[in-house]
This record gives sequence, structure tokens and C-alpha cells, in this order.
Amino acid sequence: MRKLLVAALVAAVSAIFVAQAFAARTLKVGDDYFVRKGDPPTVRVSKGTRVTWRWVGNDFHNLRVSRGPVKFASDYQDSGKFSRKMRRRGTYKIVCTVHDGMRMTLKVR
Repeated sequence: MRKLLVAALVAAVSAIFVAQAFAARTLKVGDDYFVRKGDPPTVRVSKGTRVTWRWVGNDFHNLRVSRGPVKFASDYQDSGKFSRKMRRRGTYKIVCTVHDGMRMTLKVR
């Protein structure tokens, strides 16, 4: 019985680590907005999550971290995707350098 309990515990812990390794979140990059139209959004993800921004509009946009623990930026594009695995906790302020006011916050816990 004890071996079965230990095996179940090891399997549960392994499943948690596997789930974290494959965690993913996809966000929209639309015409003049991130995620959704309206107020600049705040998105929360766990450390280790792969965040993918997917271009859905017609205009050229990019994304750039203006403040945060790690700086990164995408190319200017009007379609396609940009992905980043979030390895450092903290708050990331993200902007489009093409469109003033196009911004979002990404919080990594």
C-alpha cells in the first residue's frame, strides 16, 4: 500500500511539472489593440508559460517591452505570430511603437 501511495504522489508531482512545461497562452494583436478593444488589458500567466501574440488585423504592429525584468520585442508585421517563454517573474509593460496608446500589461507570477 505504501509503495502505491508513493507512486501516486510521484505521478501527481510529475503531472504538475509536465503541465507547467507545456503551459501556453495566445493573445491577439488587432488593429490598434492588444487582446481586446477597450481599456489596456492586464494578462496574468505563470512563470514558464509560453505566450504567443497572434496578429489578426490588417495594419502593421509590433510589440516591445518598455518596462519589465526582461526586454524583448517583435518585428513589425501585419500577420503571423511572435512567441516568448516567460522565465522571469514580474510586471511587463508592453507597447506597440507604431501606435501611441496601444499597450498592455503582462504579469508573470
